Amino acid sequence: MPEGHSVHRIARQFRANFVGHRVAASSPQGRFAAGAAELDGRTMIASSAVGKQLFLEFDGDRFLRVHLGLYGAWDFAGDITVDATLASAGGRIGQTNQRGTFLDSVAGELDSAEVVASVTRGGRAALEASSGSVPDALPEDSLGSIGAPRRTRLRMAESERATDLADFPPAPIGAVRVRLLTEMAVADLRGPTACEVLDSHQVEAALAKLGPDPLVDAGRAAENRFVTKAGSKSTPIGLLLMDQSVISGIGNVYRAELLFRARLDPYTPGKEVPERVLRALWRDWAKLLAIGVETGQMMTKDGLNEDEYLAAMASRDARHYVYKQQGKKAPRGRGEVVIEDMGGRNLYWAPGWQKRPTPKLPPASAAAATPADPDAPAAPEEL
Repeated sequence: MPEGHSVHRIARQFRANFVGHRVAASSPQGRFAAGAAELDGRTMIASSAVGKQLFLEFDGDRFLRVHLGLYGAWDFAGDITVDATLASAGGRIGQTNQRGTFLDSVAGELDSAEVVASVTRGGRAALEASSGSVPDALPEDSLGSIGAPRRTRLRMAESERATDLADFPPAPIGAVRVRLLTEMAVADLRGPTACEVLDSHQVEAALAKLGPDPLVDAGRAAENRFVTKAGSKSTPIGLLLMDQSVISGIGNVYRAELLFRARLDPYTPGKEVPERVLRALWRDWAKLLAIGVETGQMMTKDGLNEDEYLAAMASRDARHYVYKQQGKKAPRGRGEVVIEDMGGRNLYWAPGWQKRPTPKLPPASAAAATPADPDAPAAPEEL
């Protein structure tokens, strides 16, 4: 399932290329025909994400709410802004974008302002420069510069020939639930769990059900809201982090990695997790979420050198500590990573490394207490 960083990237893509433009909305598949008719011809005026939910605002008090679910994805094409991750994915953002980001194949200065980005069988972005002048040849304006997107011509991920760009817009491919089209760009949505048109009151009701998102509200109040709610529940922290009413945007990958970085046993009830650890989890989520939005990858390893970073951007196995790492050794020889079921989802963790916090004892019994476990969680450490 796409996690919060992907949905924030989708919102950013719409802000860059659709907000301020009149949009032709349609439903090639037919399942969203009535909703598309409500949006057709309206101007998109805002794009935002909260957790895993996307809200596209149109004039006339109309919003398109999208939850990608397990299988949903957006495909972008046309004269759009891309970075290395979007180029490597052929314009796709969502669950089916499992390709790595190949910085070496898209880095460097380009000969043209117009670039056709396609994806080869190996998953790398093949770049074909056409003639034209370069608006800004500085290195940070290259496709290989994460966080510094540039405008380019990008075809749909499913297309097979670069010449398809001559015919814009491209024909819908597959079961496209909704197509949003401007004079210069097109976005196709496939396979969402939710896709509906709302008014502002309905949007407020939807937002009220969601937990805080650190990219939406980085203030102390949002952090306190998470700490208070998570710290009052007997539910295991591994389930609470996936509960979108407690905290927004975390999915299976980030859940596993956050708990590993905190050295926290996922089965620890929320109310037994010390406040300092809950606050550290919130701040670490804010850090990793921001990195994910900028890089387009769920990068959870720290302290990588240049070669390690390039490898981590290209390969999931190189950028995660425990997710999909079952059987590998935990740090300092403390057992190995295991895979278990938690709430119907795969849980990856290292029991020899991740511990339950030492319970707080009443003052009267403190003198006779067993010394605190030196391995009990404190705050996330650099690994």
